[in-house]
This record gives sequence, C-alpha cells and structure tokens, in this order.
Amino acid sequence: MATSLTGRFARLAALNVASNLLVPMAGLVDVAILGHLDEVRHLAGVALGAVIFDYLLWTAGFLRMGTVGPTARAAGGGDKAEVTAVLLRGMLLAAILGGGLLLASPVLTELGFAILEGGPEVEEAGKAYVSARFWGVPCATGGFVLLGWFLGREQAGRALAMTAVGSLSNIALDIWFVWHLDWGAAGAGWATAASQTLALGTGLILAGPQLGPLGAALKKARDPEALREYLGLSRDIVIRTFFLVTVFAAFTNLSAGMGTLVLAGNAVLLKLLGAGAWLVDGYAFATETLAGQSQGTGDRKALRGLLGLSLGASIATGLVLAGTLLLAPDIVLGVLTNQTPVLAEATRHAFWLLPVLGVGSAAYALDGYFIGLSAGRTLRRAMTASALVGFVPLATWAWSRGDPTLLWAALAVFMVARVLTLGASVPSTLSDDSEAGA
Repeated sequence: MATSLTGRFARLAALNVASNLLVPMAGLVDVAILGHLDEVRHLAGVALGAVIFDYLLWTAGFLRMGTVGPTARAAGGGDKAEVTAVLLRGMLLAAILGGGLLLASPVLTELGFAILEGGPEVEEAGKAYVSARFWGVPCATGGFVLLGWFLGREQAGRALAMTAVGSLSNIALDIWFVWHLDWGAAGAGWATAASQTLALGTGLILAGPQLGPLGAALKKARDPEALREYLGLSRDIVIRTFFLVTVFAAFTNLSAGMGTLVLAGNAVLLKLLGAGAWLVDGYAFATETLAGQSQGTGDRKALRGLLGLSLGASIATGLVLAGTLLLAPDIVLGVLTNQTPVLAEATRHAFWLLPVLGVGSAAYALDGYFIGLSAGRTLRRAMTASALVGFVPLATWAWSRGDPTLLWAALAVFMVARVLTLGASVPSTLSDDSEAGA
C-alpha cells in the first residue's frame, strides 16, 4: 500500500505542480511587463487593484476546495451519481455567486478603493484594471468548481489542460494588450478576464463526457441534507479564506501606507511568494485528493503515510525555492523589474521569504490534508486564530512605526501560527472515531 500511495502521490503532485506553475506565471508576466513600462503607477495600480480580487476570488476559492473532498469521498465509495451531484451543486452556486459579483462590480470597485490607500494616479490605473477584470469573474467561479471536481476524481491531467489554456492565453493576451495596444493596467485586466473565459470553456468540454446518470444526480443534488452539508462546509471555508486574504490584503495596504516604493517592492516579493506557494500547493492538491479518497475507504494507515509524504515534499521544496532567491536576488528580482529603487527595496527584504515560504510550505500541506477531509471547522478555527493572534499584533506595531521589516516579521509569525494550530488537530483525524468536520 505504501508503494502504491507513494506512486499515486508522486503522479498527482507532478501534474498539479505543472498545473500550478502556470498560474503564477501569468501573474509574473503581468509584473514583468508592467514593471518595464516607463511609469511605475501601472505596476502599483495593478498591485492595489488585485487586492479586491484577492478578496473576491480567493474567498470564492471555497468552490474548488469545497468540491474536492466530497467528490473524492464519493469517488472512493463508488457513488457515480453523487460524484455528478457534487458538480451540479457547485456549478449552481458558482453561477449565482459569479453573476452577483459582476452585477455589484461598480459598488465593489468604489468601496474597495475607498478603503485601499494609493495616490490619484495609482488609483486611476487600479480602477481601470479592476473594471476590465470583473467581466471574467463568473467564468472564474465556474472554473474553480471544475478544477475541484477534476482533482477529486484524481484527474489532475484534465485540471492541467484547463489551467494551461487559461494561463498561456493570459500571457499571450498580456503581451498583446499591454505592449502592442498600449492599454496599460486595463490591458492586464482584459487579458485575465478573457483567459478565464477560455479556461471555463475547456473545462466544460472535458467534463461533459464524464457525467454520470443525470436523473439520479439531480435527485441527489437536491437532497436537503446534502445541501446543508455542502453549504456548511462552504461557509467554514469562506470564513477561513476570508481571514487568509485579509492578512495579505492588510499586508499590501499597510505597504501602500508606507509609500509607493515600499508597495512596489513588496508587490514584487509577494509575486515570488505566490509563485512558490502555487508550486508547493501542487503537493497540497495531491493531498486533498488522496485524503478524501482514503477517508471514503476508511484507510487510516494511508492517511498517516500521506501526511508524511506531503509535509516532507512541501517543506523541502519551499526551502529550496527561498534559498535560490537568497543566493541570486539580483538575477531573480531583475526579471520582474528594471526600476532600480524598486529592485533595491525588494532586495532589502528578500530574506523574509525564507521563513515565510519555508514555514508556510508546511501550512499549505496541512491545509490540503484538512481540505481533503472536508474538515471545515478545523480550517476555520485555525485560520481565525492565526490571523488574530499571529498576524494582527505585530502588523499593528509595524504600522505604528512605519516599519516594513516588522511587517514581514508579522507575516512570518502568521505562518508559524498556522502550522501550530493545524498540527494540533492532526492526531484526532487519525483515531478510529475521528469525524471529518471536527
């Protein structure tokens, strides 16, 4: 069983890592193109405007996370109708949420920039980016559900195909809209919206032939108990993700309050952190799939082995990535910007990626484990405590002193708190009387 588990984990992780590498690649191209424009306001504006989508789409990520576990559990139990029912529930919720956000986009844009801090030119660029990107939100929410469904079915290859279409089209459109058409920050927003539409279309084409009996699936999808369980899990993941996004949004907003240069320098480092996180999340996604399936079959031994594999691979990869940046900061950061002051500011704080990404990698692995078990309450409680106790006190001190170094320290403590709070709940999941949602 150990060999089989290792092989499945390695195969899924490899496909997920390849898929996840494509996601930040588009964001890095955004930064690289905008960072080489004559005016830094485009880079700073997109960094500020992206905070709004961090809230909306990272929080809407519950559509993916809430789909993986139930799908994997149903697939592990051989219930084909329930597998399809999970997709139907998710797509309905995605359509309602995505459509509602698009309709509310003018209000959300004004509210967002009333809260965020930035100069007039930076806000103008940010609003242009946000207004364009909102048109892709309904497709993005539907795409989350399909990705979670493919992962829950152990079909990482299909998730890779869907992600590849979205990310590569985003890169091509970025180059065309921003460089060739000179649309600036708005071009980056339109490129993202169009690529999300193409990704959703790819996912629907791939999912169609795999649907189970629709009659039985529709009946299961309407089951009140199943709906309550799905909505309860979604609620917990939304709260968990809200606190996670709030930490990074506060980090960005506090950076803006310390000056445009600090904001731009931290934006470059956050893009690298995000790229590293997406890479390590390839292991977490594999963990989600296999944890859910092991739960469906009641195999506690597999859960223990899976957790060891996931933590080992994640921590090692995170440390290697952070170490590479520290060995050659000018080369790595120079790819993203040629603005000497921004490069100097980012280099000054590059060291902090070592503890943030190194410790954070263990947190990502534990997140994947509990997402696979559909342990929503555990995820919610751990993230809430980590944000309020691990991040807020030190970040408040950093704000009062205007100290970006303390701000990075707050992010590092936040990652440590995530590992401690999630790790404390692991033993209960491996006992014979454990419950997924506990």
